[in-house]
Amino acid sequence: MKLIYSMLTGAAALAMVAMPVQAETRVGVVNTVRLMEEAPQAKAAQSDIETEFAPREQELVALQKEIRNLEDRLSRDGAVMSEKESGNLERDILSKRRELKRSQEEFRDDLNIRKNEMLRAMNVEIGNVIEAYAKEQQFDLILAQGVMFAGKKVDITDQILKQLGEK
Repeated sequence: MKLIYSMLTGAAALAMVAMPVQAETRVGVVNTVRLMEEAPQAKAAQSDIETEFAPREQELVALQKEIRNLEDRLSRDGAVMSEKESGNLERDILSKRRELKRSQEEFRDDLNIRKNEMLRAMNVEIGNVIEAYAKEQQFDLILAQGVMFAGKKVDITDQILKQLGEK
């Protein structure tokens, strides 16, 4: 019994000693989702990706239109075409559908790869800015994801956005 009492007394004494240290700890919270949406670098990267992939997207749209036109021609004129002519047109439509499907998959894959590259680069840049800000402002701990609520007193997202805007 004395052992338990002395252990509890020791734990209480340690807690009292640790309290002042805890009061001095500076904690900040960053909303990384908001940073990824609002940072000027993210907007510029998104614009670059759209510009980079726009010509390929236009090619896909043109191929879809071409397939639609061929299908319309087959349904409209199929009855008056020779068997050989309608068969050739059907094979052409099938070939273009395969080409479209393959091209769409390549487009999606390339777009996803490019977006992931951009996200990795943005995460590194945002991480560097957060770390520099934390050191400059003498924060002990910066939390990012998994935070349910953060009051204005500890939320430093606006300051980080300002730092990103200055870069």
